[in-house]
Amino acid sequence: MYKILLIGMPGWTEMLIIALFVIVFFGAKKIPEIARGMGKGIREFKDATKEIKDEIKEGSKED
Repeated sequence: MYKILLIGMPGWTEMLIIALFVIVFFGAKKIPEIARGMGKGIREFKDATKEIKDEIKEGSKED
C-alpha cells in the first residue's frame, strides 16, 4: 500500500540535482529572498484561513 504512494516521489539523488539546479539557476544570493517571499505568502495564507475559521465559528454561535 505505501509503495503505491511513493511512486513518483524523488529520491535523495533527484533532490540533490534539483537543489544544485536551483542554486545555479537562481544564485546563492537570490535563494534567501525567494524563501522569505514564500514564507510571507504562507503566513498570509494561514492568517486568512484562521480569520475565515473564526468568522465561521462566530456565525455558528449567533444562530
